[in-house]
Amino acid sequence: MSGASALYRGEVVHQRFKPKRHALRYRVFSLLIDLDELPLLDRGLKLFGHNRRAVFSVHDSDHGHGKKGGLRAWVAERLAEAGLERGGAQVTMLCYPRIFGYVFNPLTVYFCRDGDGVLTAILYEVCNTFHERHTYIIPVAPDADGAIRHACAKEMYVSPFVPMDCLYRFRIQPPADGVMIAIHESDPEGPLLFASFQGRREGLTDGSLLRALFSYPLMTLKVMGAIHWEALRLWLKGVPIHRHRKAASAVASSVIAPEPGTRRADAL
Repeated sequence: MSGASALYRGEVVHQRFKPKRHALRYRVFSLLIDLDELPLLDRGLKLFGHNRRAVFSVHDSDHGHGKKGGLRAWVAERLAEAGLERGGAQVTMLCYPRIFGYVFNPLTVYFCRDGDGVLTAILYEVCNTFHERHTYIIPVAPDADGAIRHACAKEMYVSPFVPMDCLYRFRIQPPADGVMIAIHESDPEGPLLFASFQGRREGLTDGSLLRALFSYPLMTLKVMGAIHWEALRLWLKGVPIHRHRKAASAVASSVIAPEPGTRRADAL
């Protein structure tokens, strides 16, 4: 199918710098979904469904406020919070799909463009295994080009091996032929973690979905399995554990002011 929606094959890389060094690398794929194309994708693809059972599916309940049929409106509300909602805006969502009904998305990224196709904001929706979600809404400077840098304070518990007093720094290459999402996480003493996803674009078709099914069998189950396996490895290394701090609300969001002087790709 033609359109903005696509499939990105690539790798997730994590590297911990302290108190023990630890690294992992996994082959994964993500879907880039134009929220306005969901009805078309649901009707036109045999292997994909929206809010219904399918080999691959996207369910509104896995994102935003979790209300069926309300994901596009939820994004519009978040943009309005930041003073960015405009008629005709396009929203594309980079996420893992459900595979045979199961998914866990540690991070979903929403790319929001105005009616002229200009990227105006990025929403970073962070999820933890306690069914809590926090979305960081960060405007994009009008003159930003190429790679984009954002930063925000961590506001939701994510991992038992990471303290709350941390800062996220995002470096983003918006989806085109490729996509890159990189996160540098630091505590008051300096760099703590680095995580990234880099992928190459394929058209979103039944053929590409079928190839992904065989190339990454039961990927979403493996994501959760890998989270627990890597947690065991960290525990065996003696990395300190930080107890879960329950979020004030299971679904929350924050509007983050962009750092002064958003840098262009040639300044990185």
